[in-house]
Amino acid sequence: MPRTATADVVDREALLEFLRPRHRALLITHRADGRPQVSPVSCGVDAEGRIVVSTYPQRAKVRNLRRDDRVSACVLSDDWDGPYVQVDGRAEVLDLPESVEPLVEYFRAIAGEHPDWDEYREAMRRQGKSLIRVTVERWGPIATGGFPPELES
Repeated sequence: MPRTATADVVDREALLEFLRPRHRALLITHRADGRPQVSPVSCGVDAEGRIVVSTYPQRAKVRNLRRDDRVSACVLSDDWDGPYVQVDGRAEVLDLPESVEPLVEYFRAIAGEHPDWDEYREAMRRQGKSLIRVTVERWGPIATGGFPPELES
C-alpha cells in the first residue's frame, strides 16, 4: 500500500520535541552573491530552544553568517523516508573562549555526558571550535514524503 504524504502544522513546543532527538540537518546560509550555501551538519537543541551546531571559524557557513545572519535548516530523521522540518531563523557565531561552555551543552544535547569534561573543554580550545546558535523564527510543517492524499484510492 502506498504511503500518503503528511504535513503536520505544530506549535513551538511540538517543534522542539520533534527536533531534540534529531541530529542531522542541512544548514543553508547565503553566499556574498545571494546564492545558497548548503552544509550537512550535526545539530542539537540548547536549553533556550535554539538549534546549535559545532563548527570551525574558517568554514564557509561561518563566513556567510558573519555577513548575513539569516539561516534555514532542514532537520532530517535518521531514516531517509522519515519526517523532516524546515526552520528559518537568525544565527549567531560564538568563538573561543565564549564558545566553550555552549559547546559542552551542544555535546550533551547530542551525545549525553562526556567521560571527562575537562578533556573535552581542552580539545575544543585546542581545535579552535566555534558554535553556531540559531534562534528559530518560523518553521514549516513536520512533513513526510509520499503520494498526495487526493491520490489515495
